[in-house]
Amino acid sequence: MTFQPPSPLQTGPVPAQVAFDRRELSVILSLYGRMVAAGEWRDYGISCLTDMAVFSVFRRTAENPLYRIEKRPKLRGRQGQYAVVAMDGQILKRGNELKTVLRVLERKLIRIVE
Repeated sequence: MTFQPPSPLQTGPVPAQVAFDRRELSVILSLYGRMVAAGEWRDYGISCLTDMAVFSVFRRTAENPLYRIEKRPKLRGRQGQYAVVAMDGQILKRGNELKTVLRVLERKLIRIVE
């Protein structure tokens, strides 16, 4: 999932990108730091696409992501704009509050620390 800048020959408006804002990144990186300290996560990647933003978490750099934290603003009125997706594609939690959605991963951190 790489971003390609628009071609200079492209006509019409450039599609807007969805991205995490500073507050959202602060919440995500706080959890990420705790999981790194626990030895569970080692790397991350951020993708900003036209319809969603994705924060991917890796155990090792060359692997598929363990979890994806997705932001899809179009789903704000339906299922919720935030989702945590497991490696196999299963949606673990979905909602409109990022902190609430990330609790599913915090429970895993509590089990690791105990």
